[in-house]
Parts: sequence; structure tokens; C-alpha cells
Amino acid sequence: MVISNKPLRFIIATLVACLPLISFANPVQDSVKVETEVAHEASQEAHAEPTDVKSKIKEFINHHLLDAHDFTISANEETGEHYGFSLPIILWDNGLQVFSSSKFHHGEEVAESNGNYYVLHHEKIYKTDANGTLTEGEHGHPTNVTPLDLSITKSVVGILGIAFLMFFLFRGLAKSYAKNNGIASGAGRFFEPLVLYVRDEIAIPNIGEKNYKKYMSYLLTIFFFVFFLNILGLTPLGFNVTGNIAITASLALLTYLITTFSANKNYWGHIFWMPGVPTPMKFILAPIELLGTIIKPFSLMIRLYANILAGHVVLMSIIGLMFIFKSWIGSTLSFGLAFALSILEILVAFLQAYIFTMLSALYFGAGNEEHHHDEAHH
Repeated sequence: MVISNKPLRFIIATLVACLPLISFANPVQDSVKVETEVAHEASQEAHAEPTDVKSKIKEFINHHLLDAHDFTISANEETGEHYGFSLPIILWDNGLQVFSSSKFHHGEEVAESNGNYYVLHHEKIYKTDANGTLTEGEHGHPTNVTPLDLSITKSVVGILGIAFLMFFLFRGLAKSYAKNNGIASGAGRFFEPLVLYVRDEIAIPNIGEKNYKKYMSYLLTIFFFVFFLNILGLTPLGFNVTGNIAITASLALLTYLITTFSANKNYWGHIFWMPGVPTPMKFILAPIELLGTIIKPFSLMIRLYANILAGHVVLMSIIGLMFIFKSWIGSTLSFGLAFALSILEILVAFLQAYIFTMLSALYFGAGNEEHHHDEAHH
């Protein structure tokens, strides 16, 4: 049976838009079943088990936003069974400590490694004793030692998966050019217009035809990396990689380092000794301009992190309203709103990848701007 393209595209678009509505990953794990020495009664209340629907939804959203040390697809609250797989725990604590996250039993038991004991508390690993005692401070946060955590977490799995996907996707696209005399084929053909768009509409206009080629590999990588991770965050697998400030900070740092180390002398001349400005003003403007080189990547980091994080929180809150209303009118309205927001989130996923790439290209272009001769005569 032949299916025409338009209905097929509509079905695919509808399925993609509905994916965030089926969020069953990152279930609320009982990671507080450890013996705690509480300093204040208030903190004891803060760790009480959520009983009402609103508290459970809030707890679910908070766990969804956190990274995880295991990959849990679903969980049965009644039987306590979790469906998924464990991930390797790698700690530096008086030497390398490597063991499986299954030892934590989803945060319910104390893990032992080479005579050291650890507990998993709100997806953070603390060193403890054999009983798993956590000592809490004034604000209810554990004061136990936290070893250096180098574990392969759920976000790392997502990053590695996207990296492999991009490698095989674009490797196939590159090979198809050689085989078909410059004509793309296979799955990579779908992304060829985006590659050309990044080159013709982002790189060349902002960096210039003379220098854009040396930045193309980074710009294409950052665009598709952010785009694929944003889309991955809309699937029911419960990833929240670009909503993690450590990830966006790392990406912004890369842009900053490339801008700093590839900029020409004119760029630094405009920062430390701005032409056409009275000499006393140059001493005032120099530290401001230098601070601006740090603020620019900082804004990159915050923009991507805040937009993706806010999108996840709003979408999951609207989905949670269906369980609060428990009426066909309220639930239907919540479902319709969540569906519309899901479509908007797909647009945001693309838009944020575009903005990150565009601003990176702008910074690279500023770093390679040629000296204007007429400026030298003023």
C-alpha cells in the first residue's frame, strides 16, 4: 500500500509532538531511605514522603530535571520493581572506586567498595558508614564527604548516543557524496539542507568567506549536537541534557576558547586600546571590553539552559494538571495545551540550536574582523 507523503508527514509530526506526553522515565525513586541524623525538625519534615497528588507531581518533575546514576525506563510503585539497566559508578576516593549502580538498589541500600561505604541521596553520592548514616546541617543538606564523581550517568549515555548517531549519520552522508558524484543519499540526505543553511546563512554572513571554513566543523557539530539533544529531551526516555547547566557551560566555554585563541590582533587591539577614543577613556573601556568577552559566552550558557529547563518544567506541570483536575473538561484542556506546547517545544529545540550557533559565529566573526584603514587615520 502506497502512503502519500503529506499524510505520512502529518502522522510522524503528530507522533513526535505526542512523545513528551508519554513521560515514564526518571520515576520518583525513594532515595531518602537512609538513616539520617537531622539537626532540625524542619529538615525532617522537608524529607517526608509526598502523599498528595500535587507533592508527587512536584517530586516527579524535580527528579526528571536531575541527572541519574541508572537508566530506569519505568517503575511499579506497588511492587517496587524498576525496569531499566544499571550504569557504572566511578569515584575517586582514596583511589579509584568502580562498581555498578545496582549496588544502590535505586537509592534504598548502602553500596560498599573496597571497604568504603556510599549512599545515593537525591542523585548525589555521599561517603558514609556501614549503616548509611547521613548527617544533615542547618539547611537540611547532608554534610558527609562527597567523593569526586566520574560516573557514566544517564546524561553521559545520552551524549555518547548522540555523538555516535552524528558520527554514523554524517559519515554516511560524506561517503554518499563520493559514491554518487556529489549527490547526497541515505538518511543523511534529510540533514543536507541544514548543513547548507549553517554554511550559507550563519557561517559566511557572520565570519566572512575568507575565514568561515576553519569554523565550519565546530559550527556544524554544535548545531546538530544541541539540536539532537534538545529533541532527545522531548522523548519519553526522560533525558534533560541541555537543561543541565554543566553541559551548557562546557559548550559556552568551547566557544569562548575558540574565539580567544583564534582571534587576530585587531580584535585584541579593539579590546585593550580602542581606536578613535580619547586616551583616558581607553583605560576605562579596556576592563569593560575584557569583561564583555566573558559575559558573551556566559549569556550563551544561561540562554540555552534556562529555555530548555523552563520548557521541561512548564510542559510537565501542564501534563500533571491532568491528574489534578480528574475531570474530562480539565484533563482534555490540559492534554490539548500540552500537545500545543509540545509542538512549540520542537520549534524551541531548533531555535535554541540556531541561536547558539549564530551567536558563536558572530563571536568568531568579531574575532577575525579585518582592520579598517580609515580607522587608522582618525
